[in-house]
Amino acid sequence: MPVPKRKRSRARRDSRFANKGIKAKALATCRNCGSTLEPHQVCAQCGHYKGVKVMVTKLERMIKRGQTRKAQQEKMQARQKTEPTPAAE
Repeated sequence: MPVPKRKRSRARRDSRFANKGIKAKALATCRNCGSTLEPHQVCAQCGHYKGVKVMVTKLERMIKRGQTRKAQQEKMQARQKTEPTPAAE
């Protein structure tokens, strides 16, 4: 009767069965934009959950940041125009 030459460790033995529980993830679609996402998660594209806006998206933050920077630049330009320039000596 054949006998194993060496003892197989528990980790090596159990690692054979480690992948049996892996299943494909379920996917849902966003009600607002139609993009695919995991169920019960906020949509990363539009920031909606169950039809309600709950999160500000990255694109919206970039747009808002650009508008504030533009406003700051306009303020600086207006301030530079109104300030008297020091006389060159």
